[in-house]
Amino acid sequence: MKLALQGVGVVLLGVASLSIFAHEAASPIMPVVDAYTGWETKKHNLSEANELPIWQLPNVDRAVESYFSPDSKQLIFYAKSKASGAYHINIASIDGRSVNEINDVGNDACSFFFPDNKRVVFTSTMDNMDMPRGNWSQVGDYPQGAELYTANVDGSNVKRLTNNRQYDAEVSVSPDGEWILFTRETNGMLDLWRVRPDGRDEIQVTHSPDLQEGGSFYMSDSKTIIFRAWSKAEEHDRNRGMNIYTVKHNGSELTQITNDGQVNWAPYPAPDGRHFVFAKMHPPYNFEIYMMDIVTGKQTRLTTSDAFDGFPSISPDGELLSFSSSRGAEKGSRKLTIFLMDISSLGIGPVVAQQVVLRED
Repeated sequence: MKLALQGVGVVLLGVASLSIFAHEAASPIMPVVDAYTGWETKKHNLSEANELPIWQLPNVDRAVESYFSPDSKQLIFYAKSKASGAYHINIASIDGRSVNEINDVGNDACSFFFPDNKRVVFTSTMDNMDMPRGNWSQVGDYPQGAELYTANVDGSNVKRLTNNRQYDAEVSVSPDGEWILFTRETNGMLDLWRVRPDGRDEIQVTHSPDLQEGGSFYMSDSKTIIFRAWSKAEEHDRNRGMNIYTVKHNGSELTQITNDGQVNWAPYPAPDGRHFVFAKMHPPYNFEIYMMDIVTGKQTRLTTSDAFDGFPSISPDGELLSFSSSRGAEKGSRKLTIFLMDISSLGIGPVVAQQVVLRED
């Protein structure tokens, strides 16, 4: 949720996605790929030294920002359409055997599954094509026609949640399914908001006078929100920092988690409720993925590539990490696609309460 590309370097500007730069064309919603193409033979290790096993998601090209389904068997993301050249929401099985485009109108960005595994929420400009396209990656030029929508996982039953012709994006859903969490820009200020899945009860979560908040997700308790923010006063400073925070969803207990003066962004909580993954920029512009323990503050580096690695997310079972990367792309290319990492050895899966069984002797 969160970056821009400037010159030959990657410069973080803290938005929902990469720039979308294509026109739309009418085409039916249909499977992009619907056949087994030898995934096991393609699942070769693309890891660098000191990395856990990594492989590329097959049959997906030019795709960004993927999140797992509740059963950990699918990913939702936005990818460049071969038909229109625009970026649209796709759902793929984690083995790449099936990839389905579920929207083909407007320009799409962030998306997320509901916990029932039957519906999704996403951001799109589909109903505001008369407005300037804007740039998802440029501070001050975010698409003001970006609205929130829900749909079934096959793309049917699309329902619009917001209707304000502002920037509503960077969307996710609470684990209990009660709230949709998103970023809204009003008069140049970014804040976190939440709304019911049917569009009722819009509530502003953050009201910070200087922080530009976004890229937010509920943690496993469905009460605590983790997000990234930068200073409004410094947002046009090429060398500004960015930090990760938590806040209760009623807006209380704002807590800064990172404080190293670096660019820390795109946090995503682990199912154990204690860890999270995020991207950190190493000077000059090398983005790597880290894991952090909120309790101890310990940070563990997960990627060591010269390529861009960002937008990490963790499967609900704690077995896989998904991330967007330029690995394998030509030098100087901005092309990103989706990779998977086996993180089963990290032990950050859901915590199962122990059952105490009382027996009568």
